Amino acid sequence: MRARHSPNSTPYRLVRRIERLRRRRWTAERIAVALRMALSTVSNILKRLGLGRLRSLEPKVDPQRYQRFRPGELLRIDTNKLGRIDRVGHRIHGDRARRGSGAGWEFVHFCIDDATRLAYVEVLPNEHSDAAVPFLRRASAWFKRKGVKVQQVMTDNGSAYISNDHAELCQELGIRHLRTKPYTPRTNGKAERFIGTMIREWAYVRPYRNSNRRRESLKPWIRQYNYKRPHRGLARSTPNQRLRALR
Repeated sequence: MRARHSPNSTPYRLVRRIERLRRRRWTAERIAVALRMALSTVSNILKRLGLGRLRSLEPKVDPQRYQRFRPGELLRIDTNKLGRIDRVGHRIHGDRARRGSGAGWEFVHFCIDDATRLAYVEVLPNEHSDAAVPFLRRASAWFKRKGVKVQQVMTDNGSAYISNDHAELCQELGIRHLRTKPYTPRTNGKAERFIGTMIREWAYVRPYRNSNRRRESLKPWIRQYNYKRPHRGLARSTPNQRLRALR
């Protein structure tokens, strides 16, 4: 039996009315009832219009991928919390029933140069200003030894980064402080990707006997990251090669 309506024979004005109602976030069933049409017909028309799912109505945001071209023009700074190790954890042996009572936390502070992906990393006991501010000073000095003058830093809105101590250090070093948009991780995407790489390739890549062993392995890993590991975002170059090319 032929359907009363079909996508190919439905009048244009009716199709446009279906579209308008859909863009008001009406369900296909509600539209069908209101227009006295078969639900299957309305659903087919919505699919043909690319509006078969309500999420299709969400505004499309083109990813804004950009990269600075001068080393030191922008450092992206962030932290990542890691559980301290007093035994091999469930991420390695896979048995959550054997989880320990908890040995506390330690915090990886890191910064990445936007133009070169060159990274500086430290493991510190907390993420407060008494750790974050000296970290920025040491990071700035490390980049300076490589011939890079830090001009801007980008952080989230954590308490350490909106503190007076942080603001005073930025003023002392001649650094402009930028902040990411709240609840929008993509504005600091390079830092987010670095966290993923760091977790996979260093923090949980093998069973560490304790946190000290993991910290000891950080220095060789970050050296490998900066000097030997090719990056797709840098046309398979290493951060150090990119730095030399831009200089």
